[in-house]
Amino acid sequence: MLPPGPLTIPPLHRELAWTWPVPGSKSLTNRALPLAALASGTSRLTRVLHSDDTGHMRQCLQQWGIGFADDDAQTLTVHGGRERLHASATPLEVGNSGTTVRFCSALAALVPGHSELCGDADMARRPIAHLVSALQDLGVRVDCPSGCPPLTVQGTGSLRGSVTIPGHLSSQYASALLLAGAGDEEGIEISIAGDLVSKPYVAMTCAMIRAFGGEADGAAGRWWARGPLQPSTITIEPDATAASYAFAAAVSGQGSVTVPHLGRESIQGDLAFVDILEAMGAQVERGKTRTTVAAGNGLRGIEVDMHHISDTVMTLAAIAPLASGPTTIRNIANIKVKETDRLAATVNELQRLGQDVTYGEDWIRITPARIVPATIECYRDHRMAMSFAILGLARSGISIADPACVAKTYPSFWTHLTQLYHDHGQECPWANCAS
Repeated sequence: MLPPGPLTIPPLHRELAWTWPVPGSKSLTNRALPLAALASGTSRLTRVLHSDDTGHMRQCLQQWGIGFADDDAQTLTVHGGRERLHASATPLEVGNSGTTVRFCSALAALVPGHSELCGDADMARRPIAHLVSALQDLGVRVDCPSGCPPLTVQGTGSLRGSVTIPGHLSSQYASALLLAGAGDEEGIEISIAGDLVSKPYVAMTCAMIRAFGGEADGAAGRWWARGPLQPSTITIEPDATAASYAFAAAVSGQGSVTVPHLGRESIQGDLAFVDILEAMGAQVERGKTRTTVAAGNGLRGIEVDMHHISDTVMTLAAIAPLASGPTTIRNIANIKVKETDRLAATVNELQRLGQDVTYGEDWIRITPARIVPATIECYRDHRMAMSFAILGLARSGISIADPACVAKTYPSFWTHLTQLYHDHGQECPWANCAS
């Protein structure tokens, strides 16, 4: 059970020193699931993330005929193969999961017959027109009147060829096409028009395709992938984006945090968030299988381009009020088309906290001021809740209006925070609610 809101975050009374058990990566889990589904045979996935987003992906694949078995709480067996795929008699519900709707829209080309994908009210405002156009250019029949979900795809059993897509809105379009293209022996080649946002996520997609025996690579404006895929045993890394809250907590809690199983060999680009903290004065120890961040002697403001790690923008913005000078975050226009307009949401909530904030189409500047107690609105966005909860470790009077929204990617967030307080000799007001 997730705690109800508004949820007041008590400041820590002691210096933080903790090993944070960050759960498996949402991005890796939602790539491993469709790849295992396309590989003929049995795959085994360990340290998988169970969340709203990954649950939607699993349900869609099940409706298409893929078999799943839970071996234990973090281990999943997948019985896959393209020969198992068949159209679902009912629409595929994606909730507000961007990876699910985009990846499954491309995968639907491999499913013979008619697939309808629909989501919640927020999903109906999330653009997908560029991916629809790319699929149409590849010969797939797609109907998406509004340019946002819902959409229908008439699958033919294959996705192959060459296509050009714009790179400025979402790297998930490229990842979706690569994942589906890896299910075909002839494969797919993608040319990127303009600068590709969040490029490390596409490199992650290629690495996962290779882990399942396919071929995939790319650089600059060209990426490609082809099968066949083979069943595999995969261990999912902890979620590097979720780990940004743990690492930010080290600074907010004036102590240190270690995240195990996430080290310098990670294939997740968002681990670069620790480089930003280091530039702001934190101390970072990068081990092979773990990463530790310590607060150092104080946080200083920074100017940084976060184009390629934009999911961690709100983590940085939320702790920017603790810095000794202004923080400017640039090249982040794409965060306006995430679960909510994250640029506007971040500006609103920082101003609610009394901060001096200026911003433009693709940047935000936060000049620290005295923090005013406030209840943070979450806009049904999990990252708003978790980012500003971390600020609450350092300053009193901060409450989270909608704590349950963390279920999207990190359902155990409040449980872990409860344990953090407990291990530091402090009770928290939701101790009997979080699970």
